[in-house]
Amino acid sequence: MQLPVWNALYQVRNFAQYVNWVRAKDRAGRPLPLLELNDSRWQISGAEGGAVVEYQIYVDSFGPFGAQLSAHHAFFNLAQLLMYAVDARNDPMAVRFNQVPEGWRIATPLTFSQDGIYSADNYDRLVDSPVEIGTFKESDFDEGGAHYRVVVDAEPGDYDMEKIAAMLHKVVIAATSWMDDRPFDTYMFLYHFPRGPAGGGMEHSYSTAIDVNADVLARSPEVLTSVTAHEFFHLWNVKRIRPQNLEPADYTKENYTRALWFSEGCTSAAADIIQLRSGLLDEPHFEQQLASGIGELERRPAHLTQSAEDSSLDAWLEGNSYYRRPERSISYYNKGELLGIILDLAVRDASHGHTSLREVFQWMNENYAKKGRFFPDSDGVRLAAEAVAHADLGWFFTKYVQGTEEIPWNDFFRSVGLRVIEEKNTAADAGFAASRNFDGPMTVSAVAADSETQRAGLQVGDMILEINGKTAGQESSDDMAGLAAGDTITVKVRGRRGGDRELKWKAGSREEITYELKGLENVSAEQQARRAAWLMGEAQVSQAALSH
Repeated sequence: MQLPVWNALYQVRNFAQYVNWVRAKDRAGRPLPLLELNDSRWQISGAEGGAVVEYQIYVDSFGPFGAQLSAHHAFFNLAQLLMYAVDARNDPMAVRFNQVPEGWRIATPLTFSQDGIYSADNYDRLVDSPVEIGTFKESDFDEGGAHYRVVVDAEPGDYDMEKIAAMLHKVVIAATSWMDDRPFDTYMFLYHFPRGPAGGGMEHSYSTAIDVNADVLARSPEVLTSVTAHEFFHLWNVKRIRPQNLEPADYTKENYTRALWFSEGCTSAAADIIQLRSGLLDEPHFEQQLASGIGELERRPAHLTQSAEDSSLDAWLEGNSYYRRPERSISYYNKGELLGIILDLAVRDASHGHTSLREVFQWMNENYAKKGRFFPDSDGVRLAAEAVAHADLGWFFTKYVQGTEEIPWNDFFRSVGLRVIEEKNTAADAGFAASRNFDGPMTVSAVAADSETQRAGLQVGDMILEINGKTAGQESSDDMAGLAAGDTITVKVRGRRGGDRELKWKAGSREEITYELKGLENVSAEQQARRAAWLMGEAQVSQAALSH
């Protein structure tokens, strides 16, 4: 019997640390010898006629990547709870939930039978199906021949179900039409809007689980739209268009791939297009976000030393705070999204506007996903891009995907009548660096020496709970960017040995290069046409027109 050591996140988390005890018996109830082979695997002797294995496991990890059972609800990523028989992983599986409190309901994409059992074709499909049990609210809708479930666990006053459903209508229409595909009949959106720390989403083949802090949802509803578009597109890119090196999943150790820049980053690029096509994102905000992403990459010294492929391989180090420092690593999400955007422009240029990133994804969907094949990491992306562009794009992958050459932004954006402007500005300096590891707390990784911050008592390893009265989360970097030199920063932190404390200091200042996308002077009709097609994720000359 094996309990996975990782699931959802690209990090070994050793779920067996929460197993209190394990017992085995035969069908007659007689004890069977049980040998622990390593910290996550057990061998049962005398089980030729089958065995019953019982164990107790503690679960209290909140968020879309976790498993939690509380007085409020239960949320399960089943790989964190359920062992599998090593020689029977591909056999049909079934699960039943007992002692469910009165008034609680169950929501999961698993197949339900009338006798209370949920089933799956195999273990992988079973654990790719999150489970919510509680007093959640649900609002379903049909669109384009598919049924969508919208399940929300939150305080009723913290969200508007009608607005969420209206947003989802637009997202699913834009995404399925862009891919010209719908590989499901039923899909479930599962949302948690807690009032405490929250953030992030986890994709599944027939569902997604997403957490957004209730305060963040109230003041920045576009955060929910963005993460929803990203996670929904994952049902193609990652769940079906999948790197070969991640198959079959090995639950006993790290699974390495060089293609997370594509699987995650280019999914973000697709999510941008989905939001633009649906009218949920306009051009000025898209270009503002794009310039911000360029700045994020350029301000990390590691962009000169770590490639997008190496960042993908090193994903398993992201649980370590030092690794997340700007001189050590870049984000395959950040650079991958930028690579997706400029790959789109490169394909358009090579094909004279006849194809785009859309055709790259559709080619991979037809030639890999629908044929039950997996793509050979970055080489598979290059093959697809060259197939639709009818051109050699090896230079692009050698320089910017495998290599660390500076990206000549204006060489790419010129074709759509844009340019990147760099300006030196005086920016507020908070005096520390901090980052979040997926759904983990924001943790301080560096404190400026001889600074107001250091004198205030902030220390490396402190967990940041609140910044200026707001719960620390994925939006905190935007809030900090709005500070001015001399502004007071109030931070609530929890030390490595426990104990909360409140610290105050005034922000300093530093010279910083900022980036902005602006239109070129005298933009040609060709550039205008390409920009319009680019923003909608469409080729300038449709394939239907070419066939005529």
